[in-house]
Amino acid sequence: MSRVALNARMAPNTDKVEVALLMIEHEALATPVRLSTDPTERLSTDPLMYGTRSSWMGADPLSEPFLFVLASAEIPGDQEDAPAAATLVLENVDNDIAALLRSVTSRATVHMAVVFSDSPDLIEAEFRDMRLIAAEGDASEISLSISREPIEDESCPSDRMTRDRFPGLFL
Repeated sequence: MSRVALNARMAPNTDKVEVALLMIEHEALATPVRLSTDPTERLSTDPLMYGTRSSWMGADPLSEPFLFVLASAEIPGDQEDAPAAATLVLENVDNDIAALLRSVTSRATVHMAVVFSDSPDLIEAEFRDMRLIAAEGDASEISLSISREPIEDESCPSDRMTRDRFPGLFL
């Protein structure tokens, strides 16, 4: 599979830089993992950290920034028997974050948004409530496989067959 870098991507027909914001939630996490594909501003000097300050998903821009990470996306193949999934590859992630993402046994929830670096609170595109299917990798990179909620988990039929809801069945 080929990879497409997500860092420093210029929007078509403009001089603005697109930024992907990721938020990973799980009951095992004390606070969500917030990641950004752009080093919008320096957050601290010791340790040296860059990130994006945004209020997306209720984050406090001052105390809960989205931390910068090198990221790329793998172009999916044409597999007929596999569910649609996206694969994000995060490079040089913090060892604690990598160990945490690999140790989770139940599915975490992943939210993604696209913003511009000069207006990080204005959401251009948003993808919420996806599921982390797998997290594999080592100290240099970690691959996150993300998909929608499995359609098999939906109840069928979604409505109860009651006399009030489906009166034609009870003649």
